[in-house]
Amino acid sequence: MLIDKLLDYVKYDTTSCEDSDTSPSTPGQWDLANHLKEELEKLGLEQVQLDENCYVYGYLPGDEEYLTLGLIAHMDTSEQASGKDVKPRIIENYDGTDIKLNDELYTTVERFPNLKDYIGKTLVVTDGTTLLGADDKAGVACIMEVLETLIDNKELKHGPLWVCFSPDEEIGRGTAHFNYDLFKVDFAYTLDGDKPEYIEYENFNAASAVIDVNGISVHPGSAKDKMVNALQVAHEFHAMTDPEARAEKTDSYDGFNLLMGLEGEVGHARMQYIMRNHDMAKLRKQKSDFEQIAKSLNEKYGYEVIDLKLKDSYRNMKEKFEGHMEPIELVRKAMAECGMECKSQAIRGGTDGASLTWNGILCPNLGTGGQNFHGVHEFWCKEDGELVVRMVLTLLGMAKR
Repeated sequence: MLIDKLLDYVKYDTTSCEDSDTSPSTPGQWDLANHLKEELEKLGLEQVQLDENCYVYGYLPGDEEYLTLGLIAHMDTSEQASGKDVKPRIIENYDGTDIKLNDELYTTVERFPNLKDYIGKTLVVTDGTTLLGADDKAGVACIMEVLETLIDNKELKHGPLWVCFSPDEEIGRGTAHFNYDLFKVDFAYTLDGDKPEYIEYENFNAASAVIDVNGISVHPGSAKDKMVNALQVAHEFHAMTDPEARAEKTDSYDGFNLLMGLEGEVGHARMQYIMRNHDMAKLRKQKSDFEQIAKSLNEKYGYEVIDLKLKDSYRNMKEKFEGHMEPIELVRKAMAECGMECKSQAIRGGTDGASLTWNGILCPNLGTGGQNFHGVHEFWCKEDGELVVRMVLTLLGMAKR
């Protein structure tokens, strides 16, 4: 059963690590990868392999009259909350009230009004000490359920199908070592979203900024007109950024600058920002604003107190779908067949599908049934996950050449 697969996969601590330079970034991802490789082999898939960078691949032959498609999900979970010793709890027939995670923490309807959409359904929640890991182990579970259903029901029509379970998506490296030579498909789908009725083919353009603040440390007793406190200059830099362009002030198509980290002392401090916008021209403006702030502070202090390094990360995949909407139209038809109203939304984040799309594999994103990702209030809905599986099976059966 789908829910049993998810409960199995969340046992594995696969938290990725931004500061690691290995692939995968953490050893726990190998444990789940080996487990999934064994499952694919038991199902009888062909060309099953776990490569040296912790990518798991498998191939299910199908009718050549159908398109060759791909399904992709990532194994790692976010560093924003612990993924170790996850203790999931099943709530059947959810009654719409606040959910007690432990004696001190509740997932409240007031803070999370999306709970109202799940009355009467079966939810899997955390115990309030870890995330759940539905992002993206629910995607992994949905793909495995699709494969098992196809293999157990030979009458279900489908074309050749590739699957991939990847590491390190949460730290932006999910396609860094992707094997494009092996994964030959007409197009693919990541299963890494939330609600089952959504298809996503727009995402942020992304950049990052690392700012080294070079202070001048002097004994405080003789610091007058000599000391430059790097921590205070860092605060000054942040105060000069647009206060309305902070993540907590934005939604929909708004871009933002998010201060992710600040550490240091009088002599040196380091700030780390991520910068996001669906509009590339507006992202360029955000980067230009940072450059102007750095220039202004360097002029004020008379030396390079600010050392700014900007780096582009990923791009909005929307423009790649212009004139190539077949992956989207196929999902719309499959959802209609399943009695679903297909909706689309711009992802306020990134997806491996964006990188894959820019590298030649059109790859929009589908839901998994999870909600409230990257934190202890994360939950997954069994009925939504099952609807994703049914829709994907329908899609595969409609994908004729």
